[in-house]
Amino acid sequence: MTAERTVGDLALARARWGWTEIAFWLFAVASIFLFSDRYLILTEMAWLGLFALSLDLILGYAGIVSLGHAAFFGVGAYSAGLLAVHGIIKEPVLALLVAGLAAMVLGFVTSFLVIRGSELSQLMVTLGIALLLRELANKFSNITGGFDGLQGISIDPILGLFAFDLYGKTGYIYCLVVLFVLFLLARRIVNSPFGLSLRAIRNNPLRAAAIGIPVNRRLIAIYTISAFYAGIAGALFTQTTALASLDVFSFERSADLLLVLVIGGTGYLYGGLIGAVVFRILQDVFSSWTPQFWQFWIGLVLVLIVLIGRDRMYRGVLWLPRYLFQLFRKAHAKPAVSDGGAP
Repeated sequence: MTAERTVGDLALARARWGWTEIAFWLFAVASIFLFSDRYLILTEMAWLGLFALSLDLILGYAGIVSLGHAAFFGVGAYSAGLLAVHGIIKEPVLALLVAGLAAMVLGFVTSFLVIRGSELSQLMVTLGIALLLRELANKFSNITGGFDGLQGISIDPILGLFAFDLYGKTGYIYCLVVLFVLFLLARRIVNSPFGLSLRAIRNNPLRAAAIGIPVNRRLIAIYTISAFYAGIAGALFTQTTALASLDVFSFERSADLLLVLVIGGTGYLYGGLIGAVVFRILQDVFSSWTPQFWQFWIGLVLVLIVLIGRDRMYRGVLWLPRYLFQLFRKAHAKPAVSDGGAP
């Protein structure tokens, strides 16, 4: 029972909310009021964070690598766009769920191919699926619009009450709420026995199978859930930008997603969220410096992360906030109560 209690205590410790997590989401809510002139960038951070979270579920927790995660993002984006253009489902929240389910079905069907091979074959299969879908979308241009993208996308007010405004405030709040709800679900998944079994599979699949964990079924399940998350992210992209083109299937989108996780880290849910924020800020800053060569500076940052180490860089960045927090705790600490004894 000692080992079981140790594992249980560790799972409970991971499931508890820390002050840093609470501060993260409080700051996310405060950003609605603090950065009122940056709603479009904040919206992109929100759906990109959800997209990165979907990849982290399979890469960081199950060890499944992917170079074509944009396939599910694109299916979600086009599903939401087609539902809006043809007036099949006008309510954005319901259309969001349907788009996520469409990507989920694709994820379930393709998961049997992905889990069969090694990391190299997984890279090739996932990349091939994304390229195939892009060419199919280009071939059936009468449905998808081809290179011109879907035309005439008009998104109705959310729940019939909140219309999307020109400045993007409604879109950002909408994306932030969806991100938080799905983050809570992902947090529950990774801290459950199912999530613990995924970690065991990632560390040693043969040993996990030897102790009775159904490895293939677990991998299929998490891959399908990841596809659902990516489809939701794609649908949010279309609903907030009224745009769906072949770019949603591009290799560059999947590559950017990997860069986000390199910056933020894998194996913990906040890696994708933090990476999305940092990547988008760096992209905005560097493109304002040198619009044509901003990718050079992004590459330089990645090299520095590899040479210095992500953890060391984060400790350096967070040193001042942690130091100020410790000073605040000491200043407000209650003095020890004397027991009345002699000194």
